[in-house]
Amino acid sequence: MKKYVVGNWKSNKNKKEAQEWFSEFASLYTPVDGLEVIVAPSFICLCSLSEYVHALEIKNLSLAAQDVSPFPKGSYTGAVAADLIRDMVDYVIIGHSERRRYFHETSQDTANKMSETVDAGLRPIVCIDQPYAMSQLTALHDIDSDEMLLAYGPVEAMTARIPEQVGRVAEATQFISQVHPRRPVVYGGSLTVENADEYIALPQLSGLFVGQSSLDAQAFATLCNKVGASLDT
Repeated sequence: MKKYVVGNWKSNKNKKEAQEWFSEFASLYTPVDGLEVIVAPSFICLCSLSEYVHALEIKNLSLAAQDVSPFPKGSYTGAVAADLIRDMVDYVIIGHSERRRYFHETSQDTANKMSETVDAGLRPIVCIDQPYAMSQLTALHDIDSDEMLLAYGPVEAMTARIPEQVGRVAEATQFISQVHPRRPVVYGGSLTVENADEYIALPQLSGLFVGQSSLDAQAFATLCNKVGASLDT
């Protein structure tokens, strides 16, 4: 089974800091066949980083946008349409709980962003949490994408900085897989180098969705190398 590690920088790092991070990460990360690493910088870094990362030639590494407009190109002040970033990224994070919490986005907003993302030829990383998992998953039924990645991230694990119990992650992943079979599911929520091993070992999971720990290149490289090593076991 292919594995993924997604790093979500959220609203952190300017251009210089981002380039320094990738330079350090490239020196520490050991690419492994079957593992794809996806990093989501801020929008202000995407244009320069797409060229910088390409020059580094890090195997099996892709960039992602942290969000996208639910509308196409046009008269939508402040919005970034999927078509505008299609040459900079391969993936788009959609429906993160922080978008719903702070920006009041709905499951329909997620579905609209999904449609725009897929129409632009980009791959969606759709965030799922409890207790809204069913409505979030139902909104995806009409979206035709063979490369959708689902990211399970309990709100409590992100806000209280306490990771979800491994057994509950396994149960949630099984539920998601019943609604959307054959879709890879990654887990995110207060993951660190110290606690990641037990999640990596879950056979139901296809990888990790990392927030705070992805800001440190060494910590993130260590997590990626741990997941890569699990492919050999």
